[in-house]
Amino acid sequence: MPMAPPPDFDTLTIADIARLAEEDRLPPVERWHPAHCGDSEMRIARDGTWFHQGSPIGRAAMVRAFSRILRREADGGYVLVTPAEKLDIAVEDAPFVALEMKVEGDGRDATLAFRLNTGELVTASAAHPLRFEERADGPHPYLHVRGGLEALVARAVYYDLAERALAGDDRPPGVWSAGTFFALQA
Repeated sequence: MPMAPPPDFDTLTIADIARLAEEDRLPPVERWHPAHCGDSEMRIARDGTWFHQGSPIGRAAMVRAFSRILRREADGGYVLVTPAEKLDIAVEDAPFVALEMKVEGDGRDATLAFRLNTGELVTASAAHPLRFEERADGPHPYLHVRGGLEALVARAVYYDLAERALAGDDRPPGVWSAGTFFALQA
């Protein structure tokens, strides 16, 4: 059964996003424990591009399908897993990229929802926290997606977050989403 294309993010309300995220049934990869079979010869670049044997995977539906069987292991590595096999996959930074943000409400009443490069929708909350890591080349914001998997927040989206944080009264500066506060400081 083919997967439907992701909905147009611009037309969705936060309530639509929450409903779609709830309806999106992911495979139970956390319950699958097959023997390790080797290397998938796949890599996820920092910009979210998926590669196989050095060539970019151009079909968005294929990337989305692979992203649904991605799992983070206890040792910090990443694997593609099915009930029958487990293959390593290289991830340069985070396996996902948060490309767009939608905001409803202000201050403590705000809700921030994100569309990932795979089409997946995630609302920042206590269950899906935002975190900010300071590095030599500047801040690196991340959104927890599921099971230890994170999305690097795209630079343009980060600037929107920073603008919201600096416009607020909170000290330290930060953003609210779904009743949870996320400080911009690492």
